[in-house]
Amino acid sequence: MVPGSIFSLEGRTALVTGAVYGIGFAIAKALADAGATIVFNARSQESVDRGLAAYAAEGIDAHGYVFDVTDEDAVTEAVASISDEVASIDILVNNAGIIKRIPMTHMTAAEFRQVVDIDLNGPFIISKAVIPSMIERGGGKIINICSMMSELGRETVSAYAAAKGGLKMLTRNIASEYGQYNIQCNGIGPGYIATPQTAPLRELQADGSRHPFDQFIVTRTPAARWGNPGDLVGPAVFLASHASDFVNGHILYVDGGILAYIGKQP
Repeated sequence: MVPGSIFSLEGRTALVTGAVYGIGFAIAKALADAGATIVFNARSQESVDRGLAAYAAEGIDAHGYVFDVTDEDAVTEAVASISDEVASIDILVNNAGIIKRIPMTHMTAAEFRQVVDIDLNGPFIISKAVIPSMIERGGGKIINICSMMSELGRETVSAYAAAKGGLKMLTRNIASEYGQYNIQCNGIGPGYIATPQTAPLRELQADGSRHPFDQFIVTRTPAARWGNPGDLVGPAVFLASHASDFVNGHILYVDGGILAYIGKQP
């Protein structure tokens, strides 16, 4: 990235939650490539160490912190430590999240709450912690990793869809409430992304045929493929940079066209 470019993140510090691997790691690496200093978190020192090793292997001098995104006191303490030890946070990417694929009538209230706590309360808690310093310094960027499930429903993901739908509206409300302070809060809504977690759904069957869910996704997507973490990095850099300074409260769906497509006629 050329210093001075509208997409340059030189001199800026980005906190990407849950960015030890997968989508979060890919986004953090892209922000680093654009010039940002990277901070990430995990819930254990073992995971932080694994993340630090992965970043070092990519030539990135990242900073890892142990805290749970749902623990307000721990988040407040960590944000203060990051400010003292690294720099104030200019860019926040709320990436940490979980999904539990359980039919709604079989899901306990505790399981539902756990998903909502991590996927919705977590972004609320961390955003609340970083917004005051963003206001003091004249602005900032918040990127929430939403989902197509903030627009669509599907079997077994009631808690996830409810949380991501709430995150979509939290994104719009942060933009509404704090846009006057030059804070842009936008979301990225990934489609179906090929990661290690989804690998079993893409394995060939014993007879050489595609997994039924793999076939379903490829047929349902106009791009005729799964996405990959690299498909998300351009949108992330855009939303983190000055290129998006007048983009606020927007959810950028990176889904290969699924949300625009009614599907092929049988």
